[in-house]
Amino acid sequence: MSDKAQENNEPIDASADAHRDHSAFRDYEVPARSGVAEFYAENHRLQTYAFAAAKRADYGQLARGRMGVWDACEHLNELIDDSDPDTSLSQIEHLLQTAEAARADNRPDWFILTALIHDLGKVLCLNGEPQWAVVGDTFPLGCPFDPAVIYFDDFKLNPDQQIAEYQQGTGIYAEGIGFDSVLMSWGHDEYLYQVVKDYLPEEALYIIRFHSFYAAHHGDGYTRLMNEKDRRLMPLVKTFSSYDLYSKGDDAPDVAALRPYYESLINRFFPEEITW
Repeated sequence: MSDKAQENNEPIDASADAHRDHSAFRDYEVPARSGVAEFYAENHRLQTYAFAAAKRADYGQLARGRMGVWDACEHLNELIDDSDPDTSLSQIEHLLQTAEAARADNRPDWFILTALIHDLGKVLCLNGEPQWAVVGDTFPLGCPFDPAVIYFDDFKLNPDQQIAEYQQGTGIYAEGIGFDSVLMSWGHDEYLYQVVKDYLPEEALYIIRFHSFYAAHHGDGYTRLMNEKDRRLMPLVKTFSSYDLYSKGDDAPDVAALRPYYESLINRFFPEEITW
């Protein structure tokens, strides 16, 4: 990890968000939005190893055209995430809330940029993919499902439960193989990682790839699959998740006013267009 990233690997400073009741977020018992439980029932039933492997191979070709990063942010303006129990704001508003919270805490530029773009893989929804295959918490496939995953009981209808090889020990993986070598449920995290992996530092890419993997960075799940890189970087994902979660609010940011700053930041890391 770079020295600058190491400085930002501590738990979030409570004083930066002292006015928020953190217990009010990720409340799946009484979510702010209806349909969340139904979303996860479908997600946990349909996310199989074969499905995720096929999607990763398909979208990993990056053959869907070229688009600028800010254009992708704007492209999300009509999307509401069905898996999110906390907010009904559009995705571009959520991205800016997250980035502005990191900026207010003087996080490094790469971290602020990661906060801005971390959900851009959700453009998959606007390309015709169903939300259960794009959003929500992610989890490894090809191994036993961990009780740390939200709505764990919904996995009982997943066809992978009937594949004995997936249900023994660490499944098809060697212990300590590392999350980079594990097939995760398909969604916006993995897709965006494939899109931006040639442009950003290791720490940013790890956050993007695993920011929805709450079973690991909040639930201590899947520890037998972790390697040294995971133990080094997963705390950074947990720090990031504090901005992702606790920056949410009902007040929409002024997109037009913030655009010049964020376009300038984007241009420091990315060319005018990238391949999607």
